[in-house]
Amino acid sequence: MSLATDKSDHAAATGRHAMQAITGEAMDGILATIGSHSPQLAGNLVTHAFGSVISDPTLGYGARELATIAMLGAMGGCEGQLRTHLRFALDCGLTPEEIVACAEHVSVYAGYPRALTMLRIAREVLQDRGEKLLVAQPFRLRDHTTRLFDSGGDEPPMLLLHALGLDWRMWSRVIPLLTSHYRVIAFDLRGFGGAAFAPHVRDLAHYAEDVADLLDRLDLPQAHITGLSLGGSIALELALLRPDPVAGLTVIAATAWSFPAFEQRARAAEAEGMEAQIIPSLTRWLRAGDLATNGWAVRYARNCVRRAGIADWSVAWLEYPLGTGLATSARRCGSSPGNATSPRRPA
Repeated sequence: MSLATDKSDHAAATGRHAMQAITGEAMDGILATIGSHSPQLAGNLVTHAFGSVISDPTLGYGARELATIAMLGAMGGCEGQLRTHLRFALDCGLTPEEIVACAEHVSVYAGYPRALTMLRIAREVLQDRGEKLLVAQPFRLRDHTTRLFDSGGDEPPMLLLHALGLDWRMWSRVIPLLTSHYRVIAFDLRGFGGAAFAPHVRDLAHYAEDVADLLDRLDLPQAHITGLSLGGSIALELALLRPDPVAGLTVIAATAWSFPAFEQRARAAEAEGMEAQIIPSLTRWLRAGDLATNGWAVRYARNCVRRAGIADWSVAWLEYPLGTGLATSARRCGSSPGNATSPRRPA
């Protein structure tokens, strides 16, 4: 066997492997359709496009599909290929939110007509696939603007409060499971996401005031408040300071206490920057298996930490001690971190 033949066989095997990883069961049909008119193009697609370029592990399949849909959207006139590669992008693990963000990015470099066409086709593909795209809108609170997701409807309202360092999208995989039972509302806490660089939070009670302000502006006399970590502590603080709007509480992995680690995390960001906070944050939040697969949750959390403002991150950790309501409840109960009891909503 000649060296040329050996290299060709290797490129064909490598190309088919890469092509199947991206296109799945559609591969044989694609090659058959192209090959019925041009065996040369079908062969080149396998040996060159997939066997030489796309199979190179420097970029993962998801990253390559993201680049592909961006280029097809920017070029225009490639709507059929764009539609096909949008489906492949979803198969490679890209999310509807990442695809829409790609269309928004195309608008900067290729103009709005191309970006709007890309967005229209993406919307059609997502609808065909049954994918849900959750969208938050800017929403004005008393001294800053945030982002608000509101599913609407007549069901009882549930307000979701996210963890420190993240934003409302933390709940995006949970929200579709709740909307048949609740009008689900989620927003970005002061200092994070769409509320980054807002006036700094003073203490836990300040966060609770923001929640009460939000409910007032939505004309909601009551809502079930659900919070994770910092969000859970804010939910408790609200229930103790202003119990009337709290129809119920779900508190997840929250604390009523400050710990030395909180100040350490603040000072680490101030001394080392946010890039250095990615590893300790992600290994604290996520399981090893999740980190290994690098799915949406990992990519999302990594981007949140990387893009956080140092001052916003630091002040949130430093002002995370006992809030006014929790402090009062703890004194009444005689609680301390060593013998903590769960605060209860006052009658």
